[in-house]
Amino acid sequence: MPQEYRLKVAKFGGSSVASSWQFRKVRDIVQADPARRFVVVSAVGRRDKHDAKVTDLLYLVNAHLRYHVSCDDLFGTVGVRLSEIARELRLEYPISQEFGLFRERAKTGCFTEEHIVSRGEYFTARMMAEFLGMPFLDAADVIVFHHDGTLDMQRTEERLQAAARECEGGFVMPGFYGATEDGQIKLFDRGGGDISGAVVARCLGADLYENWTDVSGFLTADPRIVDDPLPIPHVTYAELRELSYMGASVLHEDAVFPVKEAGIPLVIKNTNSPEDAGTVISAGDDGQARAIAGVTGRRGFVAVRVKHARGVSGASALRAVLAVAERYRAAVERVSTGLSSCTLLFEEDAVKECLYSLVAAIEQEVAPESMDVVEHLALVSTVGRALPERPELTGRLFDALGRAGIDAPFASRNPGEISVTVAVAEQDFENAIRVIYAAFVH
Repeated sequence: MPQEYRLKVAKFGGSSVASSWQFRKVRDIVQADPARRFVVVSAVGRRDKHDAKVTDLLYLVNAHLRYHVSCDDLFGTVGVRLSEIARELRLEYPISQEFGLFRERAKTGCFTEEHIVSRGEYFTARMMAEFLGMPFLDAADVIVFHHDGTLDMQRTEERLQAAARECEGGFVMPGFYGATEDGQIKLFDRGGGDISGAVVARCLGADLYENWTDVSGFLTADPRIVDDPLPIPHVTYAELRELSYMGASVLHEDAVFPVKEAGIPLVIKNTNSPEDAGTVISAGDDGQARAIAGVTGRRGFVAVRVKHARGVSGASALRAVLAVAERYRAAVERVSTGLSSCTLLFEEDAVKECLYSLVAAIEQEVAPESMDVVEHLALVSTVGRALPERPELTGRLFDALGRAGIDAPFASRNPGEISVTVAVAEQDFENAIRVIYAAFVH
């Protein structure tokens, strides 16, 4: 990344703080750039696939306490993980005693679930602050929630700016939680550590928000489907939203909104390979001529195709069909219309209890000429800001699918949109992604 950034907020995810060795990597990264003055950390995460996240263990602790089931083993596991890190780093913070006091008070039932779960971030940040030699700032003192659970951005900004002045321009803060004015701990949704980091970046006017994790940015396709997919060096916020919605493992939109609104670029970086460029997310184009940003998708859809009866306009038939779907509280994922028919796509899980009742109601109330239900579909979405300006790219996509013998019974693309979405049979899902990837990425 360019070195002209004067102020960076660096957020480190659970995998980045999962062990004493990972703590050392974080220290090296922070000390390598004096612009990294504000650090936000998640709770201790998994060291490997057989491990458990401290946050998940604390959710289990709360469930055991609620049903009066012994949770000593769970408390023990969390306590050992935290104490091991402190001992191996030779920290003075008395984590064993502090965690022991928390455990005994939690067992009396005096803490809410949100308070219990937030302690993973709290204890991790306490240890990280000492290890980095930086002041600790409790998120409960500066991240302010309204009582309805929404963030009070104005008061949060005032408190964060005051804290930055008092801490002489740098601190370590736990992510994922804050508190109401009366001190009640409140959690962000899952992924809340990323939201916390973005809020700090916005409120302190950062030049760059760094999100450190265990991958070197985003890839143009799922590596479990496509061999060695190319990294995405830059995406716009609009492309990120499309990729995230269609299933790519990227940041949640809520985690991006604070910095997006403030015009602050965000970069995804790898704690284990800090020299990798990562992926930059910003509002503007980076000037590189890439055909697509990525191709992704989701399985588990069903289509209901309704052919209108003669004499019935397409608009009135569609209104009637949508009214039935709304009555059954069946959220429609996509809609495609033609002169004599309309097709509605639903997530299979969302309609599995009511699909055939829904179809029967459409048949009775709309009286179509015919109806078809096609199950076991998948949606594949190709995303790229160049798509609206280069019509040949859409042609290349469908040509590639046709040459591969993959039928796409449903397609969605509106003028000006930066994505083309097609429905394919689930058995063709992975091959469709590979085919599209090969057509655009050489």
